[in-house]
Amino acid sequence: MATQSPPTRRGPLTGNRIRERRLLAGLKQAELADRVGISASYLNLIEHNRRRIGGKLLNDLARALDVEPAALSEGADAAVRLSLEAAVQSLPDPGVTRVGAAPELDQIDELSARYPGWTALITAQDRRITALEATIEGLRDRLAHDPALADAMHEVLSSVAAIRTTADILVREADIDPAWRGRFHRNMHEEAERLSARATGLLDTFEVPGGSDAVIRPVERVEAMFDAAGHHFPEIEDGGRAAIPDVLDRAPELVDEDCRALAEDWLGSYARDADVLPMGPFLAEAQDAGFDPARISAHSSEDFARVLRRMATLPASLDRPNFGLAIVDATGAVLFRRRNAGFSLPRYGAGCPRWPVYRALSRVGQPDEVEVILSGHARFKTWSIAHPVAQLGFGAAPLVQATMLIRNLAPDAPDGAAAPLEVGPDCPTCRTSPHIPRQ
Repeated sequence: MATQSPPTRRGPLTGNRIRERRLLAGLKQAELADRVGISASYLNLIEHNRRRIGGKLLNDLARALDVEPAALSEGADAAVRLSLEAAVQSLPDPGVTRVGAAPELDQIDELSARYPGWTALITAQDRRITALEATIEGLRDRLAHDPALADAMHEVLSSVAAIRTTADILVREADIDPAWRGRFHRNMHEEAERLSARATGLLDTFEVPGGSDAVIRPVERVEAMFDAAGHHFPEIEDGGRAAIPDVLDRAPELVDEDCRALAEDWLGSYARDADVLPMGPFLAEAQDAGFDPARISAHSSEDFARVLRRMATLPASLDRPNFGLAIVDATGAVLFRRRNAGFSLPRYGAGCPRWPVYRALSRVGQPDEVEVILSGHARFKTWSIAHPVAQLGFGAAPLVQATMLIRNLAPDAPDGAAAPLEVGPDCPTCRTSPHIPRQ
């Protein structure tokens, strides 16, 4: 498939960038022209893109404007471009904004050159929106699946029910023996004390030291950082592991050392994958294979789990399928995920026991390809494999993880050879839905 790369506009826009930088510096044309030893009329032609420049003159202009020559001759850097493209992809309908006009992807260079401050604001706001969405998703997931929170709520409701029952007896029974009435009052007082302690403990679950931001755990913040980058880091693709500190320094989601350490660990895994499967050759192979990891693996001896992880890091600017990713440990707990529209990947508690990734845990080293159908209509193709990640000692079973790549399928996509596996978003759905056949 062809990539959707914006047209190159770097040459024609050099003059625009020189003019914008000159205005930001508060210089008149004559002043800048005098500094670089040319006439004001010639600089005027350059700024209106009627003269191409390069070499010494470009360097002189850059020095006079106190910028790097690349800032004048090139367009938006890769990080800015990817951030703006990710902002467009995050729209429910990337083709239409609230004002009814599609974002002009081919004008990113011009936007960055003319309005660098506004460009920075747009990218910063998009990262903030992504982080807030991750916060909301994490809290929703926690409310639905966190067993500790469920236990705390159960205790609170139990105390409320006990107090209500006792109060009801005291109100309805006017002739209670004074000794029994005293016992009821004592019981109600004790339950009220327990309710107060349990409610305070429940509040502490959310209001922990560090403010409201501390509610979100490090793993959720790291996922928010990956989501904001579209799970693709050009700096690491180019510079390898040495680029990780720069990525960490520019991540506002990493609020403490725990977040930073976890992010460094996952970025280290990303760098190792990028070193073994460089993006350029891998992308070409993925396009030739129709973005099918099974076909890629058939022509490669590479670790299948690594292929699945790399599929989830393809740049958002490509005309490619929508991929999600889940990495789980041997207990089924989700260690890392790339959320996929329509496919529930709960952070707290286990997912649907019929997920192919759990089946892979019982067949270590055997890749699996399964089409699944969710909620009766949404269709997905999944690829899974379980693989050892550490040897705990001689004679001991290895530590195992499983990886599952998820790809959205269009409703009108042709059916596979086998009937799709019906799955639910969580365990209760699978247990209680009568239309799901038992195996």
